[in-house]
Amino acid sequence: MAQLEQLRTVDGRELPPRIKAEIRRELESLELVLRMIKTLEAERNAIAFQGRKAHGNARQIQDLVKLKAIGPEFSAVLTGEVFYRSFDNRRQVASFTGLTPSPFHSGSRDRDQGISKAGNGKARKTMIELAWLWIRDQPDSALTIWFHDRVGAVKGRIRRITIVAMARKLLIALWRYLQDGIVPVGASLKA
Repeated sequence: MAQLEQLRTVDGRELPPRIKAEIRRELESLELVLRMIKTLEAERNAIAFQGRKAHGNARQIQDLVKLKAIGPEFSAVLTGEVFYRSFDNRRQVASFTGLTPSPFHSGSRDRDQGISKAGNGKARKTMIELAWLWIRDQPDSALTIWFHDRVGAVKGRIRRITIVAMARKLLIALWRYLQDGIVPVGASLKA
């Protein structure tokens, strides 16, 4: 705040009192938000790493954090957006996030139009980001090998389309992991 007194206009004049007051209020708001974020991150990390059971889905968050490529933020988002509810089968899991293909049938034409995007957008974006991290951090997993077999060295559109399929497969594998304790094939846990 002391630096605020040193601010000057372009032509070298002192800032008017109203502008200073407005900037001061904005800085105070920013500091409050930063403190709140720090508090929330500390609570999230306590649930994920220290085994605190205060959260209703703490066990799921802790189980997801055990897998390489998944940190406390991803596990908290996935648990809060997807795994807080129960699903009967893998199709329901994929449909909930909008990662299912949308078929197009017209006369003799049958093709897919891409993903439906009808589900939870935040979970879908998180899963696609996690799929990229999974490929990097879990090179020996069956899902990563499947991705590399499908795509190879191809860049561009095909790679982006295939990562969505990878995200769907990964989401289902994580659901099975949380539901039945089945670690995804070839996936490694953190030390």
